[in-house]
Amino acid sequence: MNPNPMTNGHFIHHLTQDALQGKLPSPENALRILNDPALELLPLLQGAFKIRQHHFGLGVRIHILNNVQNGYCPEDCNYCAQAANSKAPIEKYTLKSDEEILQGAEESFKSGAYRYCIVLSGRQPPAARVEHMAGLVQKIKQSWPVEVCLSAGFLDRDTARKLKEAGLDRYNHNLNTAESHYGSICTTHSYAERVKTLEAARTEGLEICSGIIIGMGESDEEIVTVAMKLRQLNARSIPVNFYVHVEGSKLGARQDLTPQKCLRALALFRFINPDAEIRAAGGREANLRTLESLALFPANSLFSEGYLNVGGHGIEKTKQMIEDAGFFVEKVEASD
Repeated sequence: MNPNPMTNGHFIHHLTQDALQGKLPSPENALRILNDPALELLPLLQGAFKIRQHHFGLGVRIHILNNVQNGYCPEDCNYCAQAANSKAPIEKYTLKSDEEILQGAEESFKSGAYRYCIVLSGRQPPAARVEHMAGLVQKIKQSWPVEVCLSAGFLDRDTARKLKEAGLDRYNHNLNTAESHYGSICTTHSYAERVKTLEAARTEGLEICSGIIIGMGESDEEIVTVAMKLRQLNARSIPVNFYVHVEGSKLGARQDLTPQKCLRALALFRFINPDAEIRAAGGREANLRTLESLALFPANSLFSEGYLNVGGHGIEKTKQMIEDAGFFVEKVEASD
């Protein structure tokens, strides 16, 4: 029997108050956020919004990705259009020029982006590539007051230290799914290797950005497990992605998600990681559809101008949605 509405109201209230005090919900209570229909969506979003507002106000951080190296990846992540086992007809290129990468940083800053995200395909960058990216990070940080996040595969502590010394703000390496589900989406590397990379980055002083792709056949319990693991790892930025099939990718088309399920997932990550930057990330437009602006109540950041191999809203449309929903675009505070 489902609890009565008053009990549900009290449940959400206590869940919210606990999160405001930094208390972790029990796995059972976290699971209810995702799958208890008696817990109505709007009260859940209101509870998540109180936490988001407490830590971040009404600001929304816009992130812009620059996919600077596409394809030619040896890994077999079966959700990815760039994987070795993918037949997706994507444009493959080794590395954009320095001029293109630096121009992307300038354009991102001038458009109002809070963070510029540089993404390279591949397993692990060689030493020369690390030095090259460190030099680019230095140039960007010297030129524009925009935060920089790099995603370049696995790294060790020495690599993380070099990137930190160059001025990199964050390193992205997504968990993507729970350890118990990992073998279903990838066989060329392990979940443990991903965790090790995040721990190396964090140990060397880089903030870590890590998230999930929801809708790949995982259970609700596994979604909760990832949210809990990211709290344990102290992820400061959590992109919550929603699976979108690119024709030719091995995982294939799936219909696991609804707009309400996506919003419940965003609320879940806010309740479990109250002071982390929660991002409505890849697949936001396709899966949230007409409820897209409600993502801003639990989430305080968005991607704009598309993703790696999937399009998305342009910067002006993104800004308009933010303003229409009663929020504002947050800018990086320039340092003295």
